[in-house]
Amino acid sequence: MTRLRPILKSVIRGAVDHLWPPVCAGCDVPVQGMGGLCPDCWDAVTFLSAPQCYACGVPFPFDAGEKALCAECMRARPPYERARAAFVYDDASRGMILAFKHADRTDLVPALVNWMKRPAAVLLADADFVCPVPLHWSRLLSRRYNQSALLSNALASGGQVRSVPDLLIRKRRTGTQGGKSRAARRRNVQGVFRVRPRYVSMLRDKRVLLVDDVMTTGATVEACARALLRVGAQGVDVITIARAVTSGL
Repeated sequence: MTRLRPILKSVIRGAVDHLWPPVCAGCDVPVQGMGGLCPDCWDAVTFLSAPQCYACGVPFPFDAGEKALCAECMRARPPYERARAAFVYDDASRGMILAFKHADRTDLVPALVNWMKRPAAVLLADADFVCPVPLHWSRLLSRRYNQSALLSNALASGGQVRSVPDLLIRKRRTGTQGGKSRAARRRNVQGVFRVRPRYVSMLRDKRVLLVDDVMTTGATVEACARALLRVGAQGVDVITIARAVTSGL
């Protein structure tokens, strides 16, 4: 049976590809593997790496040092220690992320997580737990899945870090963050998140890696980080698929 397993996997994969031919995650043209990008979309996506702000991860145009901070983080250091993302949230990446979030494209998880693993490597090595930004139960009921939880579970899979998908609770349903100013986004999520009571004691002096899909102003992940630190977590890092960048590239 052990010898047959690779053959069975190959047959099943071939059947799936025949029934549902793999298409580009960005533009839906045919590609070799499920969740991949065509050459044009690959060239258009802006992947992130150093040099970048040590705290929020915004890219720098030049190397300012390993722990250099951007002007915004020097003015007001965020409650999390480090935030990293795989690529920039822009016209090239927006389509696949929205499809993943709202159009049941959960088949994109392996590709998205594979891109996230590079910037997440150091954060995962330092983490004791991985958890997603939670959805309110009513939104989870209508959407049927929490996209951040799918990413969180996949990132932790096969590693030494425990995924705790229900670690945080969203106490009330909030309006969309889209179109709001930075101050309005912070007001929208103020006091919204709390740690599920049964996990409070295990968080003391532990590090948590928080997972979300997109980071824009950072208001949501900051609110989650404060909830985790409030109960005694030692530190919080953040990993997302993408992040908004207004300057610095």
